[in-house]
Amino acid sequence: MKERIRDLTDNLSKTIVGKEDAIRLVLVAMLSGGHVLLEDVPGVGKTLLAKSLARSVNGRFQRIQCTPDLLPSDITGTNIWNPSSREFEFLSGPVFANVLLADEINRATPRTQSALLEVMEEQQVTVDGEARKVPKPFFVIATQNPIEYQGTFPLPEAQMDRFILSLTLGYPGFSEEVDMLQLHQSRIAPEELKPCISLDDMRELQSLVNKIHVEKSIQEYIVKIAQKSRNYEGIILGVSPRGTVALQRAAQAYAFLADRDFITTDDIKYLAPFVLAHRVIVTGGKGAKDVIKTLVATITDPSTPNSDYSLPTT
Repeated sequence: MKERIRDLTDNLSKTIVGKEDAIRLVLVAMLSGGHVLLEDVPGVGKTLLAKSLARSVNGRFQRIQCTPDLLPSDITGTNIWNPSSREFEFLSGPVFANVLLADEINRATPRTQSALLEVMEEQQVTVDGEARKVPKPFFVIATQNPIEYQGTFPLPEAQMDRFILSLTLGYPGFSEEVDMLQLHQSRIAPEELKPCISLDDMRELQSLVNKIHVEKSIQEYIVKIAQKSRNYEGIILGVSPRGTVALQRAAQAYAFLADRDFITTDDIKYLAPFVLAHRVIVTGGKGAKDVIKTLVATITDPSTPNSDYSLPTT
């Protein structure tokens, strides 16, 4: 399994330059069975990342360009009349994919947003009373432009809660951007990547993530963070119980990527801003991620994990 993860990371690095941390976080989201929200400006590689990931796991990729006139049926699919068979036939929508990119999700109307967020949670769509399962794994990468708000419909807090992680890719550094130009000169497109693991492999990896051990002291640490956020200066809406579950799941995936079978408090500290910041509402002009970091720093670390669990030898 360790070799499969390394192959997957290396494959993504062939098209995505200098974004090792972002790649790891996106893999955390996928391995934990969640979805990720990228809040970033255009042109930093969001589509490239989604396409490369789908190709690397030999999965089906679909992209939705969200606009105000997008309908729920444009996402889920619809039944159409076939004159030849004189029956209705289901025409599947783009959600029937393994990796789905919902570009500028906040440009879709609330009704259309709810159709996408429902399938993200339920892993199925219901059309004319019939439920249809989407493929597994099913992974959504949604994007928002944090600068331009004209003609947008911001996601309510309850819908933001559906994403296990929120992050930005950010601009590359000087040397990284030079490397990117050299890479694009040879034009390595996502379609040219060779799949390095199968969909069955990814499903197996996801099942192994669920087996990562979590000490009760770590769970108490997570709950203390969540409960303090509900009565913390500068936060008017704290972390929901869904957020505590998401933080534990993300930490399990992060530990798995680190080739460990247990979670540490350092995992929680690192992941908390990415998992919790988009679930809270802050005041005072401070960034939510900074507030979460400050909050976590006030929580006393629990005891170290059980001595039965130790770092694997190399």
